[in-house]
Amino acid sequence: MTKQRGFTLIELLVALVLLALIVTSAAPLLQMTAKRNKEQQLKKSLWQIRDAIDDYKQAVDDGRIEKSDELSGYPTSLNELVEGVEDAQDPKHKKIYFLRRIPRDPFINDDLLSNEQTWGLRSYESSFDEPEAGEDVYDVYSLSNGIGINQQPYREW
Repeated sequence: MTKQRGFTLIELLVALVLLALIVTSAAPLLQMTAKRNKEQQLKKSLWQIRDAIDDYKQAVDDGRIEKSDELSGYPTSLNELVEGVEDAQDPKHKKIYFLRRIPRDPFINDDLLSNEQTWGLRSYESSFDEPEAGEDVYDVYSLSNGIGINQQPYREW
């Protein structure tokens, strides 16, 4: 009598069930890692834009950018940070640039929106609790309705 080698049907089913358990337990971990990466990207983008806005305001305060009396000294749009502003103290009036490009909010997936349109804008005269756009850009916030791993809405970051 010859003995056949191989796996029985039950052994194969047990192996498939174990493999399925491993895969299903790894899926939430992969989703959490992806969300964490997007959150880190959001923090970095907010930091870059806010830092550029602060640098713009400092340049106004230092007299490098001319400001009219009715304006707050903050940029009128995010594009102004990329397009640059003439340096009033430079005899050749070279431009001062604050950003190379406007980062995109990683939680906004609408490809029809420009990078600037993915951000909510808050003017200097707007309250923190109810941000509204105005004549200038004092701050930016995420337009996402999502909630972070820290249980804080992305709009409040």
